[in-house]
Amino acid sequence: ISVSMMETHEEAELCFPELLNASCLKPMVSQTEVLVYHILLLTFPPLTVALNLMVIISVAHFRQLHTPTNLLLLSLAVSDLLVGLVLMPAEIHLKMTCWFLGDSICSVYIFFAWLSVSASVGDMVLISVDRYVAICDPLHYTHKVTVKRVKVCICLCWFCSGCYCSGILNDNLTHPGKYHICQGECVNFISHVANTIDLVSTFILPVSAIIALYMSVFVVAVSQARAMRSHITSITAQRSGKAVANKSELKAARSLGVLVVTFLICFCPYYCVFLAADASVTASTAFYVNFVMYINSCLNPLIYSLFYPWFRKTVKQIFTMQILQPDSRNISIL
Repeated sequence: ISVSMMETHEEAELCFPELLNASCLKPMVSQTEVLVYHILLLTFPPLTVALNLMVIISVAHFRQLHTPTNLLLLSLAVSDLLVGLVLMPAEIHLKMTCWFLGDSICSVYIFFAWLSVSASVGDMVLISVDRYVAICDPLHYTHKVTVKRVKVCICLCWFCSGCYCSGILNDNLTHPGKYHICQGECVNFISHVANTIDLVSTFILPVSAIIALYMSVFVVAVSQARAMRSHITSITAQRSGKAVANKSELKAARSLGVLVVTFLICFCPYYCVFLAADASVTASTAFYVNFVMYINSCLNPLIYSLFYPWFRKTVKQIFTMQILQPDSRNISIL
């Protein structure tokens, strides 16, 4: 019997052979799966980090880009950078081998995973509010949405996200490794009540708000487009006493609308699997729906490059090292 047990341990490969029964078994993955994981590891994390760094450098460096909307994009890029820098590599690493960084680092990783998602959701809601005010109340937009107010909202978004994640993950943060069955795994355990709270607060309520705001934006944008086509925009504006959003605002609304739709497409599979709570959901399925959610962080900068000429210009400035020239912060980008 002892010989049989030794053979089993050898075949299974323990994460920590010296610990024997206290060690987890290394994940059993096929050669095909290993190849897929390596392709994902070498593709998406570097691309996500590089693209979001371009956004951060662009908005932070060029003064002309210090607008309320772009500051919200900057905040979103920071959370996306965290995903590419920490979450993606760790998620893929856990599928191929054991967790060797200890329980404390595992707790920190889980916290940043939740923080980046929570902050991203908050940024998306703020972006939707920004577009709603810009399109539906353009006359008062510059007074209501200022750079200073947006900075305060972004700080509050990150602070509240941090407090929320600390509360939800309190047990995991104060007692690292409490729920680990064996050495070599990094797992997160929260109660059913906390799971329900998270579902409502980070998916159902924000998504409902985002959809409601963009439906209002869509209705107003369509009505204004018709007004412009019929050449009665100026007359309507004079009679109603309301300003009409200009073409650049409408274009920004469409661009950010694509951003929000992409966000919903990437996040919905993860929460749908969670809502299903089906025991037949395999670990591989859970990994891929989770990774699709993370891929949203890579797609966001690609959307900027497609819809924002300023992003393409700033990337060119960065790669040609022109941003190192004196007074490059004040050059015309828009």
